[in-house]
Amino acid sequence: MADVVLFHHLLGLTDGVRAFADQLRAGGHTVHTPDLFDGERPATLDEGFALMKRLGAVLDDRADRALADLPKDLVYAGFSYGAGMAQQLAQTRPGARGALLYEACLPVTGEWAVGPWPDGLPVQVHGMEKDPFFGLEGDIDAARELVDLAGPDRAELFVYPGDQHLFTDSSLPSYDAEATALVVARSRAFLDRLA
Repeated sequence: MADVVLFHHLLGLTDGVRAFADQLRAGGHTVHTPDLFDGERPATLDEGFALMKRLGAVLDDRADRALADLPKDLVYAGFSYGAGMAQQLAQTRPGARGALLYEACLPVTGEWAVGPWPDGLPVQVHGMEKDPFFGLEGDIDAARELVDLAGPDRAELFVYPGDQHLFTDSSLPSYDAEATALVVARSRAFLDRLA
């Protein structure tokens, strides 16, 4: 089965992130959930953003340490801020098997791009159509471009009705159980194809 590293969002490694990981594990996959905030749980996205800025390069160091003892052939996954980290690692770390990007997607061309998408690397992107960050700030456009460049046999974009950010986190008021069930099913199918 697939080996996955799942990066949390700006509110930290919440019970909802852990629960999502457990749902992927229930499909037989190994899922690692590093805590890049070292136990800190910001109460709001603004506080999480401030913590991220304060920690700066420490976050990359923590991610490197978390990955040091893991196999190279990982599927990189993450929520929101964590999706950006997962995408960067999938694009730059040798041996990546795939990427699962939840509620965020970085551009793969232009000035803000990390670099080109690796040939043949499978990816799935999930987000809500009116999420103020994913749907309304350009991430959905970056996801569409990524799918176009990677090709329909390697890339999928799933857009869900709604306007919530962090809708997959069952510990938050933004949680959408019905949409999350689809995200989990599609993610597990993706991982099964890689196994």
